[in-house]
Amino acid sequence: MTRADILEAWQAYLSEGRRRSPHTVRAYLATAARLLDTIGEVDWPALARLDAAALRAQLARRRAEGLTNVSAARELSALKGFIAFARGQAGMADPAPPRMRGPRVKKGLPRPVTPDEAVNLAAMVEEDASEEWIGARDRAVLLLLYGAGLRIAEALSLTGGALPLGEVLVVTGKGAKQRAVPLLPLVRAGVEDYVAKCPWPMDRQAALFRGAKGGPLSPGMVQKAMARARTSLGLPATATPHALRHSFATHLLGAGADLRSLQELLGHASLGSTQIYTKVDAAVLLDVYRSAHPRS
Repeated sequence: MTRADILEAWQAYLSEGRRRSPHTVRAYLATAARLLDTIGEVDWPALARLDAAALRAQLARRRAEGLTNVSAARELSALKGFIAFARGQAGMADPAPPRMRGPRVKKGLPRPVTPDEAVNLAAMVEEDASEEWIGARDRAVLLLLYGAGLRIAEALSLTGGALPLGEVLVVTGKGAKQRAVPLLPLVRAGVEDYVAKCPWPMDRQAALFRGAKGGPLSPGMVQKAMARARTSLGLPATATPHALRHSFATHLLGAGADLRSLQELLGHASLGSTQIYTKVDAAVLLDVYRSAHPRS
């Protein structure tokens, strides 16, 4: 058993067994690799014997490198998952990970952009692109995030098989769960404009959104395009692609959507994940009130 064998098995479990997103797989794989480098052990029984003290020591080393509470909490979750997996591989009767409490993380509210800002961002990425079809592509992706509430990974996982678009789009979200989301005419028109301008054939099995060389578009390219657009528009760093999904939820809630319907549209497994938007909506209203009444 080598270090590479262990990491390969862990990666396969995350991506195939747990259906984790590529981003999560990369992060959890890096966490496991750091732990293996620290302890110098490369077999399942040795990993299975690691206890809470060992995990605390590993976390302390990472905190010394400048890890924040949020990042440390994620790191601990990855470590515990890896140890639980190792214990299962080692044949332990109880593969549960060591019990330990992670750092406290204050749950902040999502920062939505306004409808005008969302439209301006979509227009700006189109204007700022190096080629016309790339501008149409970036605009179409942002419209799917804001107009349909998709996660960036969900938008980029669409294939040519989604065409031609109808009034409803079937999306595969976290845990391979599917949901149907309605598409506004503006969103459909944005995607169709991109398809008409894209120089690559729309194969039913290939990625709908393509990179400059024809491969699948990466999230990083969308994030970079939006970063340039928000700088041009003078928007804060919180105006990210994921913020457009938050805006979709907040604006629907403000327009009277009920939480259960919003939960289904967003693909949240738990209603608790959706309920945070009630606080966001209240925060937005409070900002408006304070702007209108400076002495309040």
